[in-house]
Amino acid sequence: MIEAAGALPIAVRGLARRFGAATAVAGLDFDVAPGELFGLVGPDGAGKTTTLRMLAGVLRPSEGDATVGGVSVAREPERVKADLAYMSQRFGLYTDLTVEETLDFYADLFRVPRPDRAARKARLFAFSGLAPFRHRPAGQLSGGMKQKLGLSCALVHEPRLLLLDEPTFGVDPVSRRDLWRIVHEMVARGITAVVSTAYLDEAERFDRLALLHQGRLLAVASPRELVASFAGALLEVAHPEARRFAAAVEAVPGVLHAQLFGDRLHVTVDAVTAGEVRAALATALAAAGASGAAIAAIEPSLEDVFLARIAEAEAA
Repeated sequence: MIEAAGALPIAVRGLARRFGAATAVAGLDFDVAPGELFGLVGPDGAGKTTTLRMLAGVLRPSEGDATVGGVSVAREPERVKADLAYMSQRFGLYTDLTVEETLDFYADLFRVPRPDRAARKARLFAFSGLAPFRHRPAGQLSGGMKQKLGLSCALVHEPRLLLLDEPTFGVDPVSRRDLWRIVHEMVARGITAVVSTAYLDEAERFDRLALLHQGRLLAVASPRELVASFAGALLEVAHPEARRFAAAVEAVPGVLHAQLFGDRLHVTVDAVTAGEVRAALATALAAAGASGAAIAAIEPSLEDVFLARIAEAEAA
């Protein structure tokens, strides 16, 4: 990756991609700063994978452009690939190769100088925890270990930019923790990382993130800024049969929207009239047979913010 003087690692302007009549990504605009851990956050179908594939130079934009190290992904996609690592959600491994043979294979692909390989493999084994399994065929690894091997392969040529597509999808909690530890270590060493996830509980890990929904950008900010941007006040209604009373809650004047979280409803109301709406909620719940429901004011989470942004977008 040849960087222009002063170029951001990634600058995205009007980036869009269509597949026939379907729009997967619609006019994205955001920047990624040097050494930043940046997130693409959204549910399935939000456009995360398509965006990463365009940034990696493996899929051409239908409109707009992005520059990676100052190089256009629309005009020169091959030039952006030299100094980045892209790990797809379904990272391809040759199941009959051992862990060490797999690392050697990717070192060959990336033309890692032979004098550097022993030290790099030792470092990758150390932080991935794969050293005890170096002679095990990749096909016999657990899902989480396969992801760690895939990430190690992506890092073997010491890229300056790391693009990871839902690296923790479908892996166990311990492996999720280990994968994030590896990513944080890489960022601490100066690598810029763009990571996609559908898990909103992981969004707190990012320096900044882009919230995506149906290919569109809802917001770009730090987790703290997003929570601070929450419009209104949030009330929590707790009842064992919360689902049964959701319609009654949403019908209360002053309720902007309500979202079910297990046996609780998170109810967004106007901050100015929150006290009045809370009293009206208690009355409505009692009339619906839920007089034992507990109502409390709570702080919004990133999930609350995301759901509120989706509701706003759909209403618009």
